[in-house]
Amino acid sequence: MSAATGIAGSAGRQYALVNAAYWSFTLTDGALRMLVLLHFFALGYTPFQLALMFWLYEAAGIVANLFGGWAATHYGVTRTLAAGIGLQVAGLLMLSALDPAWSPGLSVVWVVVSQGVSGVAKDLTKTSAKSAIRLVATDQSATLFRWVAWFTGSKNAMKGVGFFVGGLMLANFGFRGTLWILAAALVLVLAGVLVSLPRLRGGGKASKIRELFAKSSGVNRIAAARVFLFGARDVWFVVGVPVFLYANGWHFIQVAGFLAAWTIGYGLVQAIAPKLVSRSADGLSREIPAAKVWAAAMAAVPFLIMGALQLHLGLSPDVVLIGGLALFGVAFAVNSSLHSYLILAYAGSKKAAEDVGFYYAANAAGRLAGTLLSGLLYQAGGLFACLAGSGVMLLACLGVCLALPGRAPHLSLAR
Repeated sequence: MSAATGIAGSAGRQYALVNAAYWSFTLTDGALRMLVLLHFFALGYTPFQLALMFWLYEAAGIVANLFGGWAATHYGVTRTLAAGIGLQVAGLLMLSALDPAWSPGLSVVWVVVSQGVSGVAKDLTKTSAKSAIRLVATDQSATLFRWVAWFTGSKNAMKGVGFFVGGLMLANFGFRGTLWILAAALVLVLAGVLVSLPRLRGGGKASKIRELFAKSSGVNRIAAARVFLFGARDVWFVVGVPVFLYANGWHFIQVAGFLAAWTIGYGLVQAIAPKLVSRSADGLSREIPAAKVWAAAMAAVPFLIMGALQLHLGLSPDVVLIGGLALFGVAFAVNSSLHSYLILAYAGSKKAAEDVGFYYAANAAGRLAGTLLSGLLYQAGGLFACLAGSGVMLLACLGVCLALPGRAPHLSLAR
């Protein structure tokens, strides 16, 4: 076996280990979200109150991503990956300590704080895992795009599986029993990471705190696009869609099942995104125009749904919404995969963890804004207001994508 083959094999093994660890984490994260939604909905909490329970989860992700990238660079990706998994165990155990005898106000505060711990855990783990892929991948753009697309798509499909697992375990083991089982499973995953994954450095010497915000134009712009991309999804997906479907006669379990199926579906599209985008030798000359085209296509979807609902085309509103979500899911999946690839292309390998952390801090900021606006806009104007807000955000995303730079000096010309 040649040295090159050995290196490639080692990189592939490390990539598989990172993927397996993050799949396990994502499954428990999806199960936790569904567990909280189902359990507290059964206790009489409104959909908007349920959305508020995840406010700190999203807000904590901003800090976790920004400083998680710095920590990964300073302490090494393997350590921060393990720290993220360990924090998730702590969040699960904290939530399991919730006492049914507590007042509703205290219970909400306890859930919000425990979800904040899980929010830090999720984004610290994601930043570490994505940075690890950049470190173990070759500099070939085709390999990097393929690995990132599979990682992104498969983890979202696994999150959808987690939705199902959470509901199933809640029915069979109860709220506290499910939390204990999830925590025990993650302890085993944590042990596997510590034993099997070699120490991976974050890419270079850590920046000073003030330098965390001094990014290249490519990193800054793709991060800004990410804010609007995920804000546009969550502004109607977090509250608007489930409440609208429930108001149209769907049972809560049906709503949860549909959200799970949609998440799995768009995750699968993300995994095959490289087959939907024409590849270039330099890794950017075709990919950036593709990002612009797909952003434009996605921006049209909320307005098409609004028009279809307004015209009453002989279809029930929930059928129109499901069809629109299918179109949105395909466009969103390809856009998300393209953006996830472009941040690594712009970041290169030097301090990659910091750039990736900055990018996913922007991602968390978009989710936070979308989550809050979803409840506020639905309360003010129903699904139409949510769709309008999504459309405006997607137009802003398109505007930023049109300004993406066409060069990334860190990316090799080799394929």
